[in-house]
Amino acid sequence: MNIIDVFQIDYLTIIIGAGVLGLIVGSFLNVVIYRLPITIKNEYEKSWIEYFHQKLSTKHQSINLATPSSHCPKCKAQILWWQNIPVISYIILHGKCHQCKAHISLRYPTIEILSCIATIFIVMHLGIQIKTFPILVLTWALIAAIFIDLEEQLLPDQITMPLIWLGLLLNTNSIFTSPQNAIIGATSGYLFLWSITKIFKMIRKVEGMGYGDFKLLAVFGAWLGWQVLPLIIFTASLVGAIIGITLILSKKHRFNKPLPFGPYIATAGWLALFWGQSALNWYNYYLM
Repeated sequence: MNIIDVFQIDYLTIIIGAGVLGLIVGSFLNVVIYRLPITIKNEYEKSWIEYFHQKLSTKHQSINLATPSSHCPKCKAQILWWQNIPVISYIILHGKCHQCKAHISLRYPTIEILSCIATIFIVMHLGIQIKTFPILVLTWALIAAIFIDLEEQLLPDQITMPLIWLGLLLNTNSIFTSPQNAIIGATSGYLFLWSITKIFKMIRKVEGMGYGDFKLLAVFGAWLGWQVLPLIIFTASLVGAIIGITLILSKKHRFNKPLPFGPYIATAGWLALFWGQSALNWYNYYLM
């Protein structure tokens, strides 16, 4: 066996390992997507009732990301280890609970596969370097944020705030951009959408966007710097408008019902991680 064969085997092992890691993380992301909004709502209601010195009308189940163990939301039957293997268990169980035969959402294998593909792509695109693991963490967190926002119209601070601080911390060593660009990016990313929302509220008398969207844009400002923010906003707005108009025309969405903007910001920002600088270079070369 020559050195080329050894390299090919090692590379294949890394890719397989990345895929397995992505599936495992995807399984955990399903837990986060399901449980984190419940935890937030329970804590909010408890704080609200305690503030007004009232009693809880219903007793909430104690739930967090670790406990209780995985179980069917309908019949509460505990999910055994072989029923919790990413993707494979869904296929074996035909998408149904082993106990009560309730339908298991297609979201579960979708997120596991998405996490797997994203992890493999990042490892193949970047290799093993200092940027790889932070981008993996960011990507996994964005997947959770996207699906929580789609289902609950909520972008939890538990996801966005640590990402802002992590981006600023990484860029103290200029991993992605300079510290100055990161600080200005985080600040301007938040304030830009905040200003737009305040103007919209003055004109229309309704909230146009949630504060989670401000923080999510601040995440990318902290990671990539202020220079890519116009590109992210333009891409997110364009894609969001196209999808929104398409849904309204196909009568799958009502005009007066808000659409979550977080998924578009997250997707545009993630694309900017890899191709944002190339897009800016192209714009400066051909259009400036």
